[in-house]
Amino acid sequence: MNQYQEKNIINLAVAGHGGAGKTSLAEAMLYLAGMSDRRGKVGDGNTVCDFDPEEIRRKTSIGAAVAPLEWKNKKINLLDAPGLFDFEGGMCEAMRAADTVLVVISGKDGVAVGTEKAFEAASKRDLAKIFFVNGLCDESARFYRVFEDLKAQFGPSVCPVVVPYIQDGQANIYVNLLEYKAYDYSDGKPVQVAIPDMGDRLEGLRTAIYEAVAETDDALFEKYFAGEEFTPEEVIVGVSKGVKSGTITPVFCGDAMLMRGMEQFMDGLAWLAPSAQEKAGEIGTDVDGEPVELTVNSEGAAAAIVFKTVADPFIGKLSYLKVISGKISTESQLVNMRTGNTERVGKTVMMTGKKQEDVKFIGAGDIGAIPKLTATNTGDTLCSPARKVVLEGVEYPTPTLSMAIVPKKKGEEDKIAQGMLRLAEEDPTIRFQSNTETHELVVSGLGEQHLDVIVSKLKAKFGVEITLKDPKVPYRETIRKKVQVQGRHKKQTGGHGQFGDVWIEFAPCDSEGLEFNERVVGGSVPKGFFPAVEKGLRECILKGPLAGYPVVGLSATLYDGSYHPVDSSEMSFKMAATIAYKNGMPQANPVLLEPIGHLRATVPDGNMGDIMGEVNKRRGRVLGMEPAGAGKQTVEAEAPMAEMHDFSTFVRQCTQGRGSFTFEFERYEEAPANVAQKAIEAAKAENGED
Repeated sequence: MNQYQEKNIINLAVAGHGGAGKTSLAEAMLYLAGMSDRRGKVGDGNTVCDFDPEEIRRKTSIGAAVAPLEWKNKKINLLDAPGLFDFEGGMCEAMRAADTVLVVISGKDGVAVGTEKAFEAASKRDLAKIFFVNGLCDESARFYRVFEDLKAQFGPSVCPVVVPYIQDGQANIYVNLLEYKAYDYSDGKPVQVAIPDMGDRLEGLRTAIYEAVAETDDALFEKYFAGEEFTPEEVIVGVSKGVKSGTITPVFCGDAMLMRGMEQFMDGLAWLAPSAQEKAGEIGTDVDGEPVELTVNSEGAAAAIVFKTVADPFIGKLSYLKVISGKISTESQLVNMRTGNTERVGKTVMMTGKKQEDVKFIGAGDIGAIPKLTATNTGDTLCSPARKVVLEGVEYPTPTLSMAIVPKKKGEEDKIAQGMLRLAEEDPTIRFQSNTETHELVVSGLGEQHLDVIVSKLKAKFGVEITLKDPKVPYRETIRKKVQVQGRHKKQTGGHGQFGDVWIEFAPCDSEGLEFNERVVGGSVPKGFFPAVEKGLRECILKGPLAGYPVVGLSATLYDGSYHPVDSSEMSFKMAATIAYKNGMPQANPVLLEPIGHLRATVPDGNMGDIMGEVNKRRGRVLGMEPAGAGKQTVEAEAPMAEMHDFSTFVRQCTQGRGSFTFEFERYEEAPANVAQKAIEAAKAENGED
């Protein structure tokens, strides 16, 4: 592929709801541009962009893929983003590298949650937006109903560019309102035909375009107001201006599977979408935290953002990057601004799906990859030492579903940990930790399918088989009553014996763990043994009397005891403290404490009642609510962590994926008697106690 200047590069994220046909559209574009010699199908597992074995098996995209093509002297970098919410991280990566977002909509299913999310994500990053209504050869497709829904949902910026003429349920003719020409696809290839009689509809659509164009320029507004006709060039330039400024969102349509309307769409894309030079400049920060404006200029100092990482045990690490300024080649000296280390560029490549093509350099505004940058992660800025600057990273959703990992073979914990760390490098929406308290390996992700893919990848890439189960709840224990108990340890053996005798007062307090005091009078216990008593108690509080959970809020005061001048030792007093603990704690009214979390759930207004009802059902309490804009409310609540394990599944089902939430540990509270009883019985069963 030729090297292109920034003014001729278009970076296009293909996003939308799952099943709208994004990968099929990308495949049709690549085939039409001559980048592939046959058109792959998602169902056959042979598309350019869905190349991961998991994508082929599941017949759906799970990660962002890059595939460039050439059309009308422009290089279009396609960034195919997943539509399923479990793989939203891939959409975030594609959005970070794109300058324009192509939102694909099913002509049959219409505007869906994924449409809204893609549009919202593009608006948040101030990217240009284009709609493509796909699958119009399906008899149940309804373009004009979808178009009206788009206008109702996204406002007057929605502007028709290519529309179908539907006859006997068939969409064979496509009318290009920019050129004011019609093309018939009945025989596969487009043939120009006379514009069909569409009645008042055609005039209404043209008026919608003229109104949108008039808003982009004062001179055009006056011309329109005076009742003069726009030339085709004025319409194209006007729509292009509007797309670049965000005041116009053009609508194209066609059928990617049957290649209908594709040439019109590709031409429109080359005319309307902003180039990297126009859209890809950024504001970074220098080493002092001051803002720095970066223009897309190949002659400037190099600066690039790593927006995606592939960590494969066989091919090694591959860092995908978008160059904002300058050029990156094998001669480049680059500084990783997160680590401060200099990175050596071995080679630069262009990616087409999984295929790598060596290139001399990656220029400003372009997208490429560098293999084997072992210390570089997603979100890192690589820049020239001559101008150190930090670019905005990739913003990912917070993982909300956690499960405990159970290895199928014992002793494979290290292999699992290594595999999980590699997978988390590739997908930062994965969280992995070893919980020292519950002795479990816990993985967190965006949903059930996401975790299922992690399980499959661990097996395929790292040869480790695991199953998942609900994670244990880290309960605590404390006491509610003050007690005074003796702990006496006496053992006679040949030679020196062992003797330690303590009186300890146990009482509730507000400490995180143990608060140890002493008020021994008259030397009944020598000072030298105080640390041994404290050490014995600190070891004991790791296991409470009820169910073996750690004890918190315990004050222990050593106030009396006795010793033997020969037989007493540190070990003896440590044992005596242990005996006092075991004798005293059951008498001190021990109770089980459960962790309580703080919930912030942002959901559509219509789902408020469902969320509040569910929180109450899960023994939670609603603290309040506040408007979150765009027809949404944020509910604040507190709830026991034991009840919230599958809350993410409920929120997604209840809101069709529109809702989101965060849930963070707040404090411990006494568990209700029935909850405590179940937890105690479960702990005893696990520990093999009767």
